[in-house]
Amino acid sequence: MKIRIKQNSVRFRLTPTEVEKFCKEGAIAEATQFKSTTFNYGVRQKQIENLQVDFTGNAITLYVPKSFAKDWNDNNIVGLDHREELPDGSTFFLLLEKDFACLDNTHEDQIDKYPNPKAGQC
Repeated sequence: MKIRIKQNSVRFRLTPTEVEKFCKEGAIAEATQFKSTTFNYGVRQKQIENLQVDFTGNAITLYVPKSFAKDWNDNNIVGLDHREELPDGSTFFLLLEKDFACLDNTHEDQIDKYPNPKAGQC
């Protein structure tokens, strides 16, 4: 699972193995160990209509509607997004998507990725 955070947006990318586990078990989580603390992040199914996010106790959790998650591993839907309104009137953009293989010559691990639909195009 990868997360990308930029200002008021967060994007979670899941590999095929992670999508399968998330759909079957209802949640997945990972942790990054820092010298002073551990940062936890995960995705969890919840009976809601839209994506929601929470950050509590060094952990960021993306909540996903159960209705979306029930067969996400068996369909061609890339992901789900939502803009969540914040108390000050600004918005927080949330995105959950399947992790596709990169098209460039990256040094990132390309094992366990969805085939990129743009592969082979000029």
